[in-house]
Amino acid sequence: MTWRGPTYRTVGGEKVDGVWCHVWRRHQPADVYNVHDLVVYADGAIKCEGRDLVDLAGLERRLAKGTIAVRDPEVPPPPEPPSRWGARNPEPLTPESLLLEVADRIDELSGRPTTAQRCHEAIRHYRQEPTELSRAALRKAYLAIPAHLRVYILGDMERQDRPLRILLTDVGEPVDGDGPVVTEEMHRDVLDFFDEYDHGVTERPRPVYADDPVDAVPPPVVLRDVIYPRGWPEEPDLFVLRNNYPAEIHFAGGTHPSVHEGYRALAESHRGDDWPDVRLAVMAGLLRAKFTQHPDLAEILLATGDATISYTGHKESPYWREAGSRGGRNWIGRLLELVRSELSWPTGE
Repeated sequence: MTWRGPTYRTVGGEKVDGVWCHVWRRHQPADVYNVHDLVVYADGAIKCEGRDLVDLAGLERRLAKGTIAVRDPEVPPPPEPPSRWGARNPEPLTPESLLLEVADRIDELSGRPTTAQRCHEAIRHYRQEPTELSRAALRKAYLAIPAHLRVYILGDMERQDRPLRILLTDVGEPVDGDGPVVTEEMHRDVLDFFDEYDHGVTERPRPVYADDPVDAVPPPVVLRDVIYPRGWPEEPDLFVLRNNYPAEIHFAGGTHPSVHEGYRALAESHRGDDWPDVRLAVMAGLLRAKFTQHPDLAEILLATGDATISYTGHKESPYWREAGSRGGRNWIGRLLELVRSELSWPTGE
């Protein structure tokens, strides 16, 4: 299932952010299913039929009644894999796992940790205190992840989630019931894997080029989509680099309250069908305008040095942001690096 955004609705003059995906909706009286938008908002409201809003319990009732389905009922379900351990595909999407994923999207939009983030925190805790109690907490956190998303939790599509499945299986028991029998050595190998997972394999040689920086490459700067219910903090920080940060800009003959609003306005007013061909240039122009017209914000961008910039969240499509194991082209992050480089170039050169 692919989530798209941004979208929003207005409540009492305030914008409530949302994302949406496709589900199947049953239409009466013909009793046929068609693709339909399922929209999820940060305040927990869900739009799945007409204009009415429901909560998670309301969505659960519609899934149980069959008015909303996670797949086309006319298409036969995929066959069961012959081996749970040997399966390479994610588990099929079910009504139960959809509900868990919707709850995740609500948590993410409202700034709360998702099941994936809680699982990574449980991994960290187990590595610090490898007790049976912390392993039980890790098992609970792993099983809370929507089943069809578990293979993506480690971002390694070669191993998928197998290291966790091994670690959470007791020594002497087969993984998934039909996999290898777990040994103490296998558990130690998983902990070694997590060390690599954190720090990368440093022994692998890399080519050196004449214009490479002399100093060590700094860690990436991650621009997370943070929500401040009481307004933006007075002390500026990396959040000012987000496109929705309120910094008025003048660009292409208009004035816009932020890069996000400017891009939305220009996309809506654009004539012709070539928007996909010009949108990258438009975003680059908006970002240049933001940081050349606001020197205080430019200083924060320049302070990131030559670190790669990873732009995350759900307000923009994966074309503009990082999307973890699901891909994402991170064009906003790359354009921020370009503008940073242009700002570093000495005036008059």
